[in-house]
Amino acid sequence: MNPNTSVPIVLVVEDEMVLRMRAVDIVEDAGFVSIQAVSADEAIRILESRDDISLLFTDIQMPGSMDGLKLAHAVHSRWPHIKIILVSGQIVVTDADKPSDSRFFKKPLEIAQMIVQIQEMIGKGALKVVPFLIPADDPLTKENRDLRYQLQQAGLDAKALLLKTVLDTEKQQLIIDENRPLQAALATENDALKLALEQAGIDANALLVQSGIDAEEREAADKLQGLIHAELHHRIKNMLATVGAITHQSLRTATSMPHASAAIDGRLAALARAHDLLTRVSWEKATIDSIVRSAIEPFDQGNGRFTISGEDIRITSSSVIAFAMTLNELCTNTTKFGALSVPEGKVHIGWRSDAERLYFAWTETGGPLVVQPTRSSFGTRMMSSLGLQLKGQVELAYHPTGFVYTLDVPLDAKAA
Repeated sequence: MNPNTSVPIVLVVEDEMVLRMRAVDIVEDAGFVSIQAVSADEAIRILESRDDISLLFTDIQMPGSMDGLKLAHAVHSRWPHIKIILVSGQIVVTDADKPSDSRFFKKPLEIAQMIVQIQEMIGKGALKVVPFLIPADDPLTKENRDLRYQLQQAGLDAKALLLKTVLDTEKQQLIIDENRPLQAALATENDALKLALEQAGIDANALLVQSGIDAEEREAADKLQGLIHAELHHRIKNMLATVGAITHQSLRTATSMPHASAAIDGRLAALARAHDLLTRVSWEKATIDSIVRSAIEPFDQGNGRFTISGEDIRITSSSVIAFAMTLNELCTNTTKFGALSVPEGKVHIGWRSDAERLYFAWTETGGPLVVQPTRSSFGTRMMSSLGLQLKGQVELAYHPTGFVYTLDVPLDAKAA
């Protein structure tokens, strides 16, 4: 990067590969230059090595010695001139939690809103500032203000109402209509349940004892259920964000709507297969062999055109989806343009390891003459991003006799 450039530079920190690519698109659409990191530790190393970063754009949940919130405070302390944007699909950050002058946004991200916020924080970049899409006098904006006023009149806070999902829509409306606080409604409902149990000659405590659940066990079960719900909520939000990123980036580089539709279908199917695999191993480590075979299954006609060889190596669940999505792009490209687009073509997939590193290679032979593409598609970017995701190197070699994709990563980073 030219140190004299007038375009501000944004450091994007996100451990999910597809979401990181989407964040990079947002930054570049806003008119700025992006640098990527997959962890807070890597982000600190980048910041220590250069002095031209204008904005930190970081997720909060990530592996490593610190999460995104701790990273934000460290950056604010050491480099106070750097603006900060925090994003999360699980944690809600208050003003007291985050550094001063930083901003927080919940996932999935609203693209237009994010572009405007980045431009407001560090300038116009290479593009003009994008106007807000919804003006203050828009009917939706007015309706939102009216609803919030009604909730306040009912003694409720909008956020509290949304969080209390125990009550269905009809009961929520009843609370609003009758101008009763939420806690009073819950107390009334609990009293009614107790009365019903007493009338039936059943004591609530006796019922719990009969079912084999004492108060302590019930409290532990409630806490476990809360943790499960929180984790499920986080994963659903991440999944929605990932699906949105895949859809947007597929449309962004598609040459036609049929091409975009096919690309989105294939990528979402690959994402589903990766989740199926993780479910079978209870979201623990999965073998490279199982990931490869799951990825090539929709493309394998059973005539020996794929050959596979490699050791029994497992990689962490956080890397499985990125690996599976990359393999899907390789399979799609070889059936469209590469070795498997002709009857004689073959693909060999192999991997090995030594004491420190994992080496993976996808080698195509017998296909048409290979020509290096003139544009970088979403699939090509994804294949290249796997190296960053796994803290290693990726090489895409367009040999005339066949395309070769190689991956060289530290074994202790993602395998065991």
